[in-house]
Amino acid sequence: MGGPHQVTVSLGAVSHTLSPGEEATFGRAPDCVLRIDAQDTAISRYAGVVLAENGTWFVVNLSGARQLDVVDDIGFRSVLAPGRRCALQGKMRVLLRGHNTKPYELRIDAPRMDAPVIANVPEGLSTVVGDEVTLNQAERRTLVALLAGYLLDGDKYDPYPRSYDAAGHRLNLPGSTVRKKIEYLRKRLKDAGVPNMDGPSALMNLAEYVLSRGLITKDDLGLL
Repeated sequence: MGGPHQVTVSLGAVSHTLSPGEEATFGRAPDCVLRIDAQDTAISRYAGVVLAENGTWFVVNLSGARQLDVVDDIGFRSVLAPGRRCALQGKMRVLLRGHNTKPYELRIDAPRMDAPVIANVPEGLSTVVGDEVTLNQAERRTLVALLAGYLLDGDKYDPYPRSYDAAGHRLNLPGSTVRKKIEYLRKRLKDAGVPNMDGPSALMNLAEYVLSRGLITKDDLGLL
């Protein structure tokens, strides 16, 4: 990591630290700062660029046809469409999917942006969404087994909950036991005011809540 206003961009063993006013292009073209396999024509010649504007670092999709996948430091993936840009902060990854099963992975270490400070706290009821729900060690371990794909890097990264049976296999438990533990946790969260803990998207919503609140992190992978 460079200074407080610098960003480090890496592809494989190649790494560049950029200061404001500098930029790093990536793609198949021979003049790209970070060059990807020239024979993989599923990757754009100029796939994207990392640059700074007004003190904020961005990754910009320069392709006219291919999306980029941007993964934040929590593990959430977002699609960056052609011509769009995404602000960078913390440790992030950009995945470029070519002809190979394994995506090319651009690793980025950018400065964190301070959250804005609200000078006057507005009147009204405070936001209450699950603050009183705490996890015991068994529940944390179960969540890690279910959501490990979000926390893993490289080829193992998979931003979807595992099946109950797959999570149970990691824990040496029946899938039905994992299901019961997760359903009990979802019920407690729902009762504590967390929305969307029921229905067909309940597991995805649980994953988003748990990860965004930092209830499990990469450090918890050791529980498995």
